[in-house]
Amino acid sequence: MRQYFILFIFGLLITFSSCRTDFDTVVSSGNLKFSRDTVYLDTVFKNIGSGTYQLKVYNTSKDDISIPTIQLKNGLNSKYRMTVDGMSGNNGKIFKDVTLLSKDSLYIFIETTADITDANPTDFLYTDQIQFDSGANLQEVNLITLIQDAVFLYPQQKPDGTKEKIIIEGKPVDGFYLNENDAVNGNELLFTNQKPYVIYGFAGVPENKTVTFQAGARVFFHANSGLYVDNKASLQINGAVSTTNKLENEVVFEGDRLESLYDNIPGQWNSVIFAKGSKNHSINHLTLKNAITGLNIKSPDNSSTIEIKNTQIYNCAEYGILAQNAYINGENIVINYAGFASLSCVYGGNYLFTHCTFNNNWQGSSQFAVNLSNSMAGATPPTNPLIQATFNNCIIYGSGTNEFNLNKNTNAAFVYQLNNCLLKFNSSSTNPDYQFKTDTEHYNQIILNENPKFYNVNQNKLNINTTSPAFAKGNQAYMIPLDIIGASRTSPPDLGAYQSAAFPK
Repeated sequence: MRQYFILFIFGLLITFSSCRTDFDTVVSSGNLKFSRDTVYLDTVFKNIGSGTYQLKVYNTSKDDISIPTIQLKNGLNSKYRMTVDGMSGNNGKIFKDVTLLSKDSLYIFIETTADITDANPTDFLYTDQIQFDSGANLQEVNLITLIQDAVFLYPQQKPDGTKEKIIIEGKPVDGFYLNENDAVNGNELLFTNQKPYVIYGFAGVPENKTVTFQAGARVFFHANSGLYVDNKASLQINGAVSTTNKLENEVVFEGDRLESLYDNIPGQWNSVIFAKGSKNHSINHLTLKNAITGLNIKSPDNSSTIEIKNTQIYNCAEYGILAQNAYINGENIVINYAGFASLSCVYGGNYLFTHCTFNNNWQGSSQFAVNLSNSMAGATPPTNPLIQATFNNCIIYGSGTNEFNLNKNTNAAFVYQLNNCLLKFNSSSTNPDYQFKTDTEHYNQIILNENPKFYNVNQNKLNINTTSPAFAKGNQAYMIPLDIIGASRTSPPDLGAYQSAAFPK
């Protein structure tokens, strides 16, 4: 009898468990909550996939629910695509009977690939909506993307299936030479402000040709891509002063990831490389950011001096400017954040920098704002004379202990001088090269280890105001009349590339 009773109880347990409603769902009543009512996908180039964006959906009710449909309003024709809690649905466009437990949430990840023809012709916005359910229970989340038309420059594919290549320092790399008579793009040696340019691989400037960038030109480089100025070729960047924060007249070089997450990530593209023997370069109002090395100058033709003026270089994984035995006249240059050095002049050369701000707030312990050397490992001969390295009315600063480094080889000339500069060098050194107060041959009117009080280093705003120790400490003899953004300097001028009157709003 006892055995029958146990079996009876066991049977009841099975019966009740089979009737549990813990995992039963009710149809959604249209009371879902969302992490945002509009998902703005950052600007994308036509037919180039966007980044992935997230929407979180919440079930705040006490019931487990089933959402009959989650779909894009434009259905299978939409240029957006989604995954819903890891499910791909019908081509990432339509999802049926999606379960969402009580007090739980699910993730929707959204991407797009659209053409300029898909966008609204007046504002170039491509829009759609994610629809949850329909009828009286319909809820919607907006999707908005700005589509940019662009000129795409890239290596062609050869008949054998391999990509076109060019030779850089003896090595073949994916690349192509710009063509002034291209059948599709016309003159590829002239970059205008009509459309942005997107470069894949290295765009080469052929021998005896000049590439010109007009004011307002925008160039976006894909990963491992860059610009290569070949032997006897020239680079002319003709930017101009801008009147707004949009830098409408600057020439801008940056990576092709337009999502805000990538705004300040170093190393997204390679470099602008000046080959040995290249010549007649002029750079004015260039903003360059997020490269491995910004300007990589490899012993150009020393019969001509490279003019670099009113130029900003930020967030480079290795160097802002790396110059090898170059001749450079630099005015109103600002460099910040570089893994090795903001400015590195190696293997000799001839350099004059006036009203420049070389700062390096890279998070490390061995980086410099300025590095000077008259030698280079593996070079033949191993040393080259540093004919001159003069810094007038400059700021050389950063987050490291010492932001100024001299790597002198006594087998070649090493001539340098700093006049009216603010300099960070905190170590107590007996080295005769670093006697900033007593060595008048190399150092005159040095402000040592005083914080210049930049406006916002993390945002690359290296402006100063009247409370800065660099205020009105410049020498009138070296003054450049206008600062990097076109503000008039007063006498005595401030140190660095910015006049204090131009403090940002």
